[in-house]
Amino acid sequence: MDVLQLDVSGRPQAWVTVKEAAILYASDAIAWTLGEACHVMRGGVQRATGLQSRIEVHSIIAVRGAVPSRAWRSSPALTNPKLFARDRFVCAYCGARFAADDLTREHIIPVSRGGADSWMNCITACRGCNGRKGNRLPEEVHMSLLYLPYVPSLHEDMILRGRRILADQMEFLLASVPRNSRLHD
Repeated sequence: MDVLQLDVSGRPQAWVTVKEAAILYASDAIAWTLGEACHVMRGGVQRATGLQSRIEVHSIIAVRGAVPSRAWRSSPALTNPKLFARDRFVCAYCGARFAADDLTREHIIPVSRGGADSWMNCITACRGCNGRKGNRLPEEVHMSLLYLPYVPSLHEDMILRGRRILADQMEFLLASVPRNSRLHD
């Protein structure tokens, strides 16, 4: 189980381990928390008070300090696992659902014809449809897209990374995902 780390303004930064989150708590770097306490870490017994140290780690933490410049990037990195998750493992040409091993990153405008390797030019396609289209434009082989590509928001990107997401983390992230996103389907 990972903890969702936010900057102090509430923008997602990273998924961190419970251990990494505990270090942030111990160094007084937590500005605020959301969600339930998902893990309790116990330490040694303090000699003077006889009390055992204890850190309750919440599922969502906001970290004090400057917002790193990477948090303001305009679009998330494009990877096949995130692309396939964005497109719900459905081929954009035939509409069938496939396992990740049977899918490919399809460039609507082929790279060899000047197309970019970007969220807006890439869709998920099964191997058969990708081979049929080849190095041509969809209209040249009478294939049409069943859905359009889009650039995921930062909140969608955190969901698309494929982590096991707790209910309160998902609720927080989905609250900022545009209503027209396929993640709401």
